Formats: sequence, structure tokens, C-alpha cells
Amino acid sequence: MLNDPFNVVVLLVAALVAGALNAVAGGGSFLTLPALVFAGMPPVVANATGTVALLPGYAAGVMGFREDLEAPPGLSLRALAVLSLIGGALGAALLLVTDNRTFSRIVPWLLLLATILFAFGPMLLRKVNESQSGHVSVGKSAVGVLAVCIYGGYFNGGLGILLLALFGLLGQANLNAMNGMKNVVSALLTAIAVAIYAWGGLVAWPQAMVMMIAATAGGYFGARLARRIPAPMLRAGIVVIGLIMSMLFFLRG
Repeated sequence: MLNDPFNVVVLLVAALVAGALNAVAGGGSFLTLPALVFAGMPPVVANATGTVALLPGYAAGVMGFREDLEAPPGLSLRALAVLSLIGGALGAALLLVTDNRTFSRIVPWLLLLATILFAFGPMLLRKVNESQSGHVSVGKSAVGVLAVCIYGGYFNGGLGILLLALFGLLGQANLNAMNGMKNVVSALLTAIAVAIYAWGGLVAWPQAMVMMIAATAGGYFGARLARRIPAPMLRAGIVVIGLIMSMLFFLRG
């Protein structure tokens, strides 16, 4: 795949822009997964490889919010970390036993779901905050976190919105703390998922390393440029990208 200059350019550009999008608003998976698939990589391997490429961005996000880290009510940081690792491992294990034919059928729906979550994310978060009354029980909190982490270990798209909505439901109100914990959970579940992907032989390392470098650069330099774009316009652009990619995958069959 890297022998084709066109494929290399596609992967570099997709990872560069994905890194910038994740740093500002999220939605990077809408580009990395389709780029790898359309460059000829099997869907399951493309999903795992794209996740590896975006891992450094989550780690950088944790450092950026290190002073604001605070677990949601009812859960300690240790409990949240354990749930993140277990959920990420279960999701990754589920991907290991999913064949390419089945995953190809699921991907368009996952992309569409992630796009809808991204599009209506702000509205969802407002509704959550408005309807919030008291704190959820520890048991329900743990189950909610575990479920979202399993999803994240299987498919990364829309994970940030799901986590922010979940933390709101759990009674967390500080947005910086919510974003910080979102990055912590994402980094942990992605790290364990990547380890399992690697153990299962799902990662195309040459492509992953090339995209990882580009995604890291995009997260650092691209974010500055992206911040000049009005937030509604940026969000609308990401939604359009998500819808186009979903449609292409549906047409691809």
C-alpha cells in the first residue's frame, strides 16, 4: 500500500486533518477509517490501524487537561481507569472475532451513528444537563462507563460525545473536568485496545506509524488554523464528511 505514492498522500492528508479535527472538535475517525479502506486495507484491519494512528492525540489531550482531572460523582479515578481498561479490552476482543464481511456490513451504520451523535451532540448535552436530577447510583454509573468503553474499544467514532453525555448524566458539571476525563478514558481504552489489536495481528504498522506522525502534527499545528474557523461551520463540515463517508460505505456494500 505504501508503494503507491497516491495512497501515501491520501493517508497522510487524512491523518493530518483527522489530528486537527480531534484536537478541536472530534470526528477524526470519519477520515482515517475510510482512507485506509479506500486505499485497499481490509475493514477490520483499517479500523484497528486508524485507532492506533489517533492514540497520541488522546495522550496529548490528557496532558492538556492534567490540572482539571476529576472523576464524575460516585466513581473514583481508579475505578474509572479499571472500567476503561476492561471495556476497551472487551471491545477490542469483540473486533478480533469479527470477520471483514460482517464488519463491512456494520461500518456504514457505525459511521452514520457516529455522525448523528456528533451532529446532535451539543443538543444532547444540553438536554442531559437540563434533565439532570441528583446522581446516578454507583452500579448504574459503572455499567454505563463499561458499555461506552466497550463501544470505544470496538469502534472509536463518536466516542467523545458519548463520554461527555455520560459524564453529564452522572452529575459532572465542570466542562474542563469532563473533557479531561473524556481524554483519560479514551486514552486508556484505546491503549489497551491497541495492545490487543497488535496481539491479534490486526495492525498494519507501517501505515499506522506514517499516519501517527501526521495525526500528531495535525493535532499540534492544524488546531491553530482550525480555531479560526467558526465552530458551527467546522461542526457542519465534519457532519457533511461523516454523511458522505457513510453513504460511500453503504454504496460500497
